[in-house]
Amino acid sequence: MHSDPDSKLILACQASPMTGLEGPFRELYELYKDRVYNVCYRISGNPSDALDAAQETFGILFRKLREFRFESKFSSWVYRIAVNAAIDLRRRNSSRKLTSLDALQDTRDTGSRVPARFDPADERIEMPIHAASRHELEREVQRAIQRLSPKLRAITVLRYIENLSYEQIAETLQISIGTVKSRLARAHDMLDRELTPVLDRYYLG
Repeated sequence: MHSDPDSKLILACQASPMTGLEGPFRELYELYKDRVYNVCYRISGNPSDALDAAQETFGILFRKLREFRFESKFSSWVYRIAVNAAIDLRRRNSSRKLTSLDALQDTRDTGSRVPARFDPADERIEMPIHAASRHELEREVQRAIQRLSPKLRAITVLRYIENLSYEQIAETLQISIGTVKSRLARAHDMLDRELTPVLDRYYLG
């Protein structure tokens, strides 16, 4: 417990009456709201579903907070709830047409980030003639992520969007490090196939 950077805040929440989003509960919400939304957005594929999944995540989080016993890091528990909420929502909505990815709002407004290896906004490599294509590249990356299976999508988001270590991902998803590595390898292969032509077009013109 003492190695968990959130332990003092969680204990304060557990000791406080839940009378609304105030006090330590407000502090906890502010600490995690962007991270939770970002995970839900990348997995669900659109802002509306991401908001619903994030709300569901915090609903579960606050209902079960007093049951948390620090058997894992609190952040891992939060990510696990968010991933499951986003995947479950996507499955429930699979019978309806999802919002077009072309209509996604600019990721600068959502707080989303492109995986480092595919980052089109790196000023060290970007040429001025590519600036107009930046948003199209971001959309292509998002489309490629959305074509992954839910398990591979979750792995990709946690590793490249949230920058979690293999150990943190294993703890979050309750799988072995070997499984993390094998799923990431499969995700890499699929993303490389999807994005190599796009990146060639973007960087080579």
